[in-house]
Amino acid sequence: MIGFMLNGKEAEEIEYLLKRELEELLLDLTDDRLDGLIHKAMEERYKIIYQIYKRFASPRDLCKYLRRPPSKSIDSNE
Repeated sequence: MIGFMLNGKEAEEIEYLLKRELEELLLDLTDDRLDGLIHKAMEERYKIIYQIYKRFASPRDLCKYLRRPPSKSIDSNE
């Protein structure tokens, strides 16, 4: 494990960067055109970045970036 110290401004900047990356990943993960291998790599990246973000964010802020399973539509023909 590597540790480093940040001042308040640096911590805010890291938090901002992590939020933007999580937003992009969540958006990209909803794209059905992605290859399975690319999708899996993006999921792994999301998990790592989310774990880092957990060290900076409040529980309330974490909820915004939780990955929710896709909702299944109920079709009466099935």
